[in-house]
Amino acid sequence: MRREHHHLQVDGFEHTLGVVVHGHYGRPVVVFPSEAGRAWDFENNGMVDAVGDLIDAGRVKLYCVDSLDAWSWSDQSISTEERAHRHGAYVDWLTKRLLPFVADTSGEAEPLALGCSLGAYHAVNLALQHADKVPLAIGLSGNYDVSTWRGWGERAGAAYFANPADYVPNLHGDHLAWLQRQVSLLLVCGQGAWETHPTGSLPSTTSLAKALQNKGIQCELDLWGHHVSHDWEWWQRQLAHHLPRFC
Repeated sequence: MRREHHHLQVDGFEHTLGVVVHGHYGRPVVVFPSEAGRAWDFENNGMVDAVGDLIDAGRVKLYCVDSLDAWSWSDQSISTEERAHRHGAYVDWLTKRLLPFVADTSGEAEPLALGCSLGAYHAVNLALQHADKVPLAIGLSGNYDVSTWRGWGERAGAAYFANPADYVPNLHGDHLAWLQRQVSLLLVCGQGAWETHPTGSLPSTTSLAKALQNKGIQCELDLWGHHVSHDWEWWQRQLAHHLPRFC
C-alpha cells in the first residue's frame, strides 16, 4: 500500500499540520482523527487495515489529517467562544490548504469527509458549511452540539456558526434549498458503552439526524446495537460496512 507523509502550512502561523496519504487512486476521503489526534491515528488504530482492500484496489485514497483540537476545542483554559474562533483557523487550513492539495493529488471524484468521535463533528460540520467542496460526510459516534462539551463563558457568533445543533434548525431559504440538493450525510452510532455517557454521542447523533431530516437535507441514520461501544473496534467494523457504498 502506498503511503506518503506531507506537511501543509497553517496560514498566519509558523506551524504546519500533517497529512498522511494512504493509497494511489480512488475517491479521496478526508479523514479526521478523534479528539486532539494526529494524522497517523487512523493507521495506528486499525482503521486503514479495515478498508485496506478498497485502498489496494484503487477505490479510495485516504487523506488522514492532524487535528488542531489541543489549541481549540480541547483547551479548557479559554472560553467556548474563543475555542470556536480558534477552530476557524483550522477550517481555513482545511479549505485553503488541504482541499486544494487533495484536488491536485487525486482524481476527479468528489471528496468525502470522515471521522470518529470529535473527528465526526469535524467531518459533518465541514460538509454542511462547505458542501460545494465536500458534499459527502460520514460521522461515526459524533457529538455535534458544542453546547454540551466541556466549556465556559458566553457563546456568541463564532460558537453559533461552528455548532450544527444551533444552525441546522435555523436553515432556510435559498441556502437550505441548495444544501438539500448538494449535501448527503451518514450518521452512525452504537448504543452501548460510552455512547451516551460521557460522550453524548448517541443523543447528539439522533438529534442532529432528526433536525437534518426535518429540513429535508439528505441524512441517513444508522444505529448499531446496545452492545456496540464508543471504540475503535466498532468503528473499524462500521467503516468496513459503509465505505464500499461510496467508492
